[in-house]
Amino acid sequence: MNTKINSTSIWPEQVVYEDNHIMVVNKLPSEIVQGDKTGDLPLSEKIKEFIKIRDHKPGNVFCGVIHRLDRPVSGLIIFAKTSKALSRFNELFREKTIKKTYLAVVKNKPAKKSDKLIHYILKNEKTNMSKAHLNPVANALMAELDYELIASSDNYHLLKINLHTGRHHQIRAQLAAIGCPIKGDLKYGFGRTNTGGFIHLHSYRISFVHPVKDEALTIKEFPITDDAVWNYFSKGLSLV
Repeated sequence: MNTKINSTSIWPEQVVYEDNHIMVVNKLPSEIVQGDKTGDLPLSEKIKEFIKIRDHKPGNVFCGVIHRLDRPVSGLIIFAKTSKALSRFNELFREKTIKKTYLAVVKNKPAKKSDKLIHYILKNEKTNMSKAHLNPVANALMAELDYELIASSDNYHLLKINLHTGRHHQIRAQLAAIGCPIKGDLKYGFGRTNTGGFIHLHSYRISFVHPVKDEALTIKEFPITDDAVWNYFSKGLSLV
């Protein structure tokens, strides 16, 4: 891994797509997308610092947050470099035209090689957790995803997940509900944490129409990591 521009910016290799309007970044699992109660420097501010130093910008740098990933999750995040792109991306998300696909490593092999999961997600604000119910319950939101088992090792199984709704901790809660908690996700029933507190969930493919150029884009990236399990699956698998 290369040397950072400085300690408050992103790694250069995290930038997987960029033009005058948008930047797509491969988020590390330790990073938060926006500022929160921890006070840790968010990814949005790291990107501003990266652009400011790289491009020798004397003034403020615009970086619009469009969507998020949980802190222990890695993967592709789109940021807007202009207010015009931010406004149009917000419309695309409301229209649900942006498609996201994830990779998840689980210990338990699912009963079916592929399936559609439909649950009703109820968030507990006090614990910051969500529970996936098979039947509707008060205040719960319908959640839907498709998964496919695409690879296995001696100890773990790799699932490809197409997300159709964007509920709180949706993938984590739904996989836990079918007895397949994500590796390292102690919060949702895995037996132990990973070193560093990350979980084996990665947003690896994102497809969308460019908000300004009106071109269809599909971007794919494996995690930036030295983790043995991710490395095992990435070496034996091409991005699909």
